[in-house]
Amino acid sequence: MTNTAHQKILVVEDDQGISSFLKTVLKSAGYDVLFAETGKSALGMISSHCPDCILLDLGLPDMDGSEIIRSVRSWTQTPIIVISARGTENDKAGALDMGADDYLTKPFGTVELLARIRTGLRHTRTTAENEEIALSDIYTVDEMTVDYRKMRVYIGEKDAGLTPLEFRIVGLLAKHPGRVLTYRTVLREIWGPAASLDNKILRVHMASIRRKIEKDPNEPHYIITEVGVGYRMAEKQG
Repeated sequence: MTNTAHQKILVVEDDQGISSFLKTVLKSAGYDVLFAETGKSALGMISSHCPDCILLDLGLPDMDGSEIIRSVRSWTQTPIIVISARGTENDKAGALDMGADDYLTKPFGTVELLARIRTGLRHTRTTAENEEIALSDIYTVDEMTVDYRKMRVYIGEKDAGLTPLEFRIVGLLAKHPGRVLTYRTVLREIWGPAASLDNKILRVHMASIRRKIEKDPNEPHYIITEVGVGYRMAEKQG
């Protein structure tokens, strides 16, 4: 079981009912909990208390939560999980593009919330390119191995036969396992800052990748689609 002692979660939320619910859930899970009801107080607490994770509502009384994401990302990679009633694909993609690590739409379950927090905290304990990759130039999950030195992806012992461009897409996602990378982020990283934001070309390449690495491309196990938002690479369990 993960040791949560002394890990601080800052809840930025002006709804007392939701704050009370989150306090109960987080304290029961062993976290220390801090609260801020406004964006101004949240920014002050982030700099003074240095929380391990931030749960952020976008609809605050004095500023939009997106301003907090931009400010925090200018100086720290503290994981930010947006918890918001805004559930459109544009809202999710916008928050993730600005630097949020994850996005939960209200209402949400306690099991899912705690799992997302654990994922966010794991990311802060690894390098930007994932500890396993930093040490060995390899990322493995279940039967799939992404070998950065050979620029090959293997399923079991078999080379999946990805093209160089397909490998770059898989390699990018594998550097951030468990985290959604938006279509815009992938397009910009693979095709450059001047790339078209039309994700049709990305979908075509993803379909080809899945035919090569998935047992059932219609029920993908390794690369999961967050519909209308982007893709998430599977991460190791435990």
